[in-house]
Amino acid sequence: MSEIPADVRAHGGRGAAVWQASPPGSIYDYIKVASFSLGPDGRIEQWSARAEEQFGVSAADAVGKDPVDAFVPPELRGRGRHRVAEILDGKEWTGTVPFRMPPGSGDRAGAEGVAEIYVMPTRTERGENAAVCIVVDVRALRGIETDLAASQAIFGQSPFGFLLFDTELRVQRANRRFASVFGGATEAHRGQTVHDYLPPAEAERMDTALRRVLETGESVTELQVVGPVPGSSERRHWSINLYRVHSGSGRPVGVAGLGTDVTRRHIAAREAARARRNLALLNEAGARIGNSLDLETTAKELLGVTVPGFCDLASVDLYQGLLAGDETPPGLADGSAEVRRVAFASAVSDAPLGREEYEGRDAYDDSGDTAAGSGDHGGGPPDVRVGAVHRYPFNSPGAGALRTGRPQLLPGADGDLVHSTLAVPMVAHDTVVGLVHFSRTKGSEPFGERDRALAVELAARAAVCIDNARLYRREHERALILQRSLLPPGDPEAAGLDIACRYLPGNTATEVGGDWFDVIELPGHRTALVVGDVMGRGLRAAVAMGELRTAVRTLALLDLEPAEVLSALDEIARGLGTPGTSRQKTARAALQPHDTDLSEVYLATCVYAVYDPVTRRVTFANAGHLPPVLVEPGEEALLLDVPPGMPLGVGGEPFEEVEVELPEGALLALYTDGLVESRDHSLDEGLSAFRRSLADAGRVLEDVADHVLTTLETSHGEDDIALLMARVQGLPAGAVGDWTLPREPRSVGRARELTRGQLVAWELEPLIDTVELLVSELVTNALRYGEGEIRLRLLRDRTLVCEVWDSGLVQPRRRRARDTDEGGRGLQLVGLLSAAWGSRRTPRGKTVWFELSLPDGETPSEPSVEALLSMF
Repeated sequence: MSEIPADVRAHGGRGAAVWQASPPGSIYDYIKVASFSLGPDGRIEQWSARAEEQFGVSAADAVGKDPVDAFVPPELRGRGRHRVAEILDGKEWTGTVPFRMPPGSGDRAGAEGVAEIYVMPTRTERGENAAVCIVVDVRALRGIETDLAASQAIFGQSPFGFLLFDTELRVQRANRRFASVFGGATEAHRGQTVHDYLPPAEAERMDTALRRVLETGESVTELQVVGPVPGSSERRHWSINLYRVHSGSGRPVGVAGLGTDVTRRHIAAREAARARRNLALLNEAGARIGNSLDLETTAKELLGVTVPGFCDLASVDLYQGLLAGDETPPGLADGSAEVRRVAFASAVSDAPLGREEYEGRDAYDDSGDTAAGSGDHGGGPPDVRVGAVHRYPFNSPGAGALRTGRPQLLPGADGDLVHSTLAVPMVAHDTVVGLVHFSRTKGSEPFGERDRALAVELAARAAVCIDNARLYRREHERALILQRSLLPPGDPEAAGLDIACRYLPGNTATEVGGDWFDVIELPGHRTALVVGDVMGRGLRAAVAMGELRTAVRTLALLDLEPAEVLSALDEIARGLGTPGTSRQKTARAALQPHDTDLSEVYLATCVYAVYDPVTRRVTFANAGHLPPVLVEPGEEALLLDVPPGMPLGVGGEPFEEVEVELPEGALLALYTDGLVESRDHSLDEGLSAFRRSLADAGRVLEDVADHVLTTLETSHGEDDIALLMARVQGLPAGAVGDWTLPREPRSVGRARELTRGQLVAWELEPLIDTVELLVSELVTNALRYGEGEIRLRLLRDRTLVCEVWDSGLVQPRRRRARDTDEGGRGLQLVGLLSAAWGSRRTPRGKTVWFELSLPDGETPSEPSVEALLSMF
């Protein structure tokens, strides 16, 4: 009846039944039932088509044969003939009979088997006894029993849910596991559809998959379905496998579905994905946060990592005192100290941050960079613009986080776009430096415990970088202050020179360097120009630069030759790394193993030049520094060929001097490598660009210096820059009085006459008496203690300088005369009446000089009686 249409069966009329021509599709398709008949003579009289299939013997070969001789093994044929005789006597018989496939059965010939036979006696039309035999293959029956057991195991014992759908996609059978999940007995689910178990969207997906499997026969594996179960609001996840079921004849009869609850697997996968995301976020934070030593940039880097990967909105507040450069972050114990909003980021367009009540001042700056909109949004951070300074009230979550150093979770208000916010303090080395807010909007998962731990880790990493930037900024500023304090204050002045100088420190991303310059006034209106660069960076380089600059000034005041100054400076540089002198250091090094010499080596480059405005000649000595640049009027800039020598601190090599005569109006430039060298171009390219920038050197010197810095793009900040420029303006001939006197007593009077005449010509009458007295004293000393001819020279510039030259090598030494001495007070008198005095060696002897300030219209003060009596 399985092939009779349902509507016909529903009417129940026998006359209405219509037999179908399609294959039976019944149980007989599976148990392999065959039939044959025996005639009165015991031989096969009829042989069915099923028998042909089961035994592999055609009807032509089987009809007329004795079944016992054809199929029964020889040792059992006796019993077989006895049974056939009983059957032909009219006795029914049922039993199992071993058989062997006869020859001619193809590849199955000789195969043995067991058949269950049901024999029913019959009579022919002549009244003779015959029999009809029904044969079933026992092996097929055993297979059916195994299949039924497996089916019962699936439906009764399987831990997985199983459903069998018919061709109308209604449940025909459900197993116990399915019923235990969705409730009810297994029979109660018969006739249900997927729409009775799943939400509409998921049910449509499942229905579509079932139809596709039924129509195409293609299986579906790992179909993910989500839905609740009765009595619970929890969303469960199932993995469904679908395949089409066929009858024994191969006709589709439905679809089988096997479902596995993968909710735990899904939760574990989600947790693993979240862990991988958090790990990736931490790796990204390690790579992106802290690349800059700028506080604001580091805060922006933190938000660049977390938005939108971790949250939808975020902001960073740092203590105002920390940004102002205070020694210690000024966080108050109650968490209400002033903070500044330094960064804000949002992944939601036009999404305002939440507003808290706060005490603000300067709540809006002029930058127009708005960190939040207006409105009350519950749990989020306060509505503050970037750059604004504000406070968190004592009872606010922000103040609580700053006060305790622990994160605070702020739930959003009903109807608020922001539904979850974490206020996380930024703690570095047990010090709170600021506060960061992470917010999530509707549609995102609320923050959990793992999110809280991740937020604390991210904030801590950023806090350490910010604290490092703060410490670096403090050291950088201190080194810069030290370095600037060691540079010449204001605009240096020099006789016969127009001076312009520039110093540019590196940016905050680079440590302060050891570049310096100096302009030192020497006796005789001469000027020493110095530019140097200590190798290395940081506070140590700045300190070493200060020591070397002080040493240069001290050596310059001794009026040594440039090469001698650098040689002495080289000794000093070699002694900077360890206490004591360089000789002591060398002695210690000789007594210690090489691997225990941990002294620090200080190296520096320096160019030292001495300019004489009378002769307009300059003498250079170079210790490994870049060559000076000279620009003569109407000519191109050129690099002076000054032997570079070894850097200071290396030792072992003497320094050479080069003397150059400079024309009036010539420009001389000394500089450090930061001006001409950077990552963008080589040193040679930088020197060529520097020379081109000096093409129009006839302008005001200050404008020339500004033009050089602008043209060479010195804003890269990779290194600090020192630039010293001098334009030659020699003393005019009328400002110099130079005479040679014979070595005889009357030269003292002659010197007074020449001095008086020159001072009258210069209209310096108020100085005549003092200068005559001091000139008489110096010329007298040259006659008594010197050698050779005497040379007298008066120089007028910003001061009046008098020099007395002779060929003697013995330097005058000031001493205090005893009460009984008639002489020995001349140099005391010179020191008392002059602004400065001294002596220096020359290639042909020595020079003794004194200096007086020019009168400013007031009567010059006379020495007091006490000062005069102090000489006796």
